[in-house]
Amino acid sequence: MAPNDSAETTGDAADEATGTMAGRRRAARYVVPVAVAGVAAATIGLVPALADSGDPDLPKITAQQLIERIAASDTEQLSGTVKISTDLGIPSLGGLAGSLAQGDGAHGGSSADPQEKLTELASGTHTLRVAADGPDKQRVSILDSAAEYSVIRNGDQVWAYDSKSNEAYHATGDKASGHAEKRGEATVPDGVPTTPKAFAEEALKTAGPTTSVTVDGTAQVAGRDAYKLVIKPKQGGSTIGAITIAVDAKNGVPLKFTLSPSSGGKAVIDAGFTGVDFAKPAGSSFTFTPPKGAKVTEADDAKAQRQAGKQAPEFKVPGGPAGLDGLAGGKGVKVIGEGWSAVAEIEAPGGRAVPTSPKSGDVPPAAQQFLDSFGDKVTGKFGSGTVFKTRLVNALMTDDGKVYVGLVTKDALVRAANSAN
Repeated sequence: MAPNDSAETTGDAADEATGTMAGRRRAARYVVPVAVAGVAAATIGLVPALADSGDPDLPKITAQQLIERIAASDTEQLSGTVKISTDLGIPSLGGLAGSLAQGDGAHGGSSADPQEKLTELASGTHTLRVAADGPDKQRVSILDSAAEYSVIRNGDQVWAYDSKSNEAYHATGDKASGHAEKRGEATVPDGVPTTPKAFAEEALKTAGPTTSVTVDGTAQVAGRDAYKLVIKPKQGGSTIGAITIAVDAKNGVPLKFTLSPSSGGKAVIDAGFTGVDFAKPAGSSFTFTPPKGAKVTEADDAKAQRQAGKQAPEFKVPGGPAGLDGLAGGKGVKVIGEGWSAVAEIEAPGGRAVPTSPKSGDVPPAAQQFLDSFGDKVTGKFGSGTVFKTRLVNALMTDDGKVYVGLVTKDALVRAANSAN
């Protein structure tokens, strides 16, 4: 194997190299006191895992050159199979997500609504079939042994279909193209990256002065030769140990990713192509007609049903380590620290304390049981509160109505809360 450059690229160089990548830093809406569960789901947008199946002999390349190759990649047509395995250290979100976000589920809604369905990718192992033909035609299908769930975008039309329930979801115009996000509305399918390239773009937003970026050898992924780009925090206190991105040596397309926790053990998220074809997909991949007898829910109706089912105030929480800076200056939000050790401090409306007991009626019992399963009581200068833990995202909810959340350890959260008081 030819040696690869392992010298760190500077933060400025990484910023410049990734500057051509499109995409805003996103913040998702979640219901308190289950903010940490929502953040855990959002971290699908961070990164998955690398599975080495060889180490081909490739020409030497620097980290900056490899990042530039990713940024310059103009491949817009592909199809393939992606496997995603996520181990955040929390119970499965598949059947619980609705209870956490909406209470008892009496609000109705469609099982095909991507807002609810795609949260399943936050836990367990899933096989996805993906296809893309430019920025306006994409298809993502989640496969299981007995059913298939698909989201299809074709221009300003988005359809989602759940074969298990025979239900379909339809959005058009702004709601389909993602412009609804500017108005704070939910959008599909922009909010959840599902291809390795989208995962890589989110991860590379973290590149800066607090980040080490190196090239660490080669690999063969889905039958294609690739370089391994490794991203590591320079700071202590982060729950992220390293991010590895396998980059196609020929066209610069990210093929696989690994997010390893600083605590050690198996990868938090492991995903990437098991097979990929860069030829133009068939046009039929992006067409959809609801089957006979299918229940069809329009986006406006789904939004109204979600709003009717809300039982608690909403907060914006960061979707990744690069997302905290975007929250700075937001109403009731302050960012403590920077880079990988940044922590968002969120004020509850009116200074209300976060409900911690199901007796209050604000927290469904199932959600409370879920939260209690990974919560630790802590005290400090800030007073007292509970740290809700995953292997990646942690949140400290104080008894006086503040939330501290970030991709940092429990001790780092407590230090941040103490420094703010």
